[in-house]
Amino acid sequence: AIINRGVAELLDKRRLQTLYRIGVDEICYRHPHRYLTIIGDHATGTVVNIRPGRSEQSLTDFYTAQPDSMLKQIQAVSMDVSKPYIGATRSKVPEAIICFDGFHIMRWINRALDAVFSEAAAGPDKVHMSSAQWRTTRWALRTGENRLTDTKRELVNQIAKQNRRVGRAWALKEQARDLYRYDHQPGVARALLKAWITAAKRCRIPAFVALGKRLAVYFDGILAAIELGISNALAESINAKIRLINARGYGHHTAETLTSMIYLCLGGLQVKLPTRT
Repeated sequence: AIINRGVAELLDKRRLQTLYRIGVDEICYRHPHRYLTIIGDHATGTVVNIRPGRSEQSLTDFYTAQPDSMLKQIQAVSMDVSKPYIGATRSKVPEAIICFDGFHIMRWINRALDAVFSEAAAGPDKVHMSSAQWRTTRWALRTGENRLTDTKRELVNQIAKQNRRVGRAWALKEQARDLYRYDHQPGVARALLKAWITAAKRCRIPAFVALGKRLAVYFDGILAAIELGISNALAESINAKIRLINARGYGHHTAETLTSMIYLCLGGLQVKLPTRT
């Protein structure tokens, strides 16, 4: 109760007046299916607002509560590929650029690569490896080419020679990584992303053909994240700290108590103790 009152007094509405790039994500704070929508400020790295639930209405409520002058300042919103958050942002902040988190796009690509690798264990092009080699090779395929050890590089080359589909899928994965690794001149990232989607659709690997079509649907948001260099790393970092706060309190029975603790620890509040002058 003391923390609830203290946070209510310390929260300064002016924290919302300088927002121009925000990150949105959800976190499960209590099972089953109790969620909070967390809005973070990319400029300060702090939590600026918390809403119960993870629906379109949750984010809509945040936008609705803000004056039009503040909403007009928002230039970019980073998020996972979440339809509720996309709908709320396009409805309430149509001028803002939506940026889809590169980590989640790469997770889609790695899952497609895993599917191709699993298929290599059967069929006419079956790759013969020991169980230990299979496990090591799976992680080697997921590892970035620039971080491969000599042993893992040899395993990747071995399976790429034995199964062309795996080799092609791995090459596509590395090309996608390069989109995020390097700074591109204006217009280059768009051309490279288009080329990657076209190559995925034409590679005749079902998992990557489907992935190419999926990325084409979310093209603008993926490109915006690459060109602006924005990811949802801030939101993921905040979520990790929230899990620690929740665990440290042995769970919270209500969203209100957890919300107050999040604001206290991650909201950038300036707490002045009465014992200090």
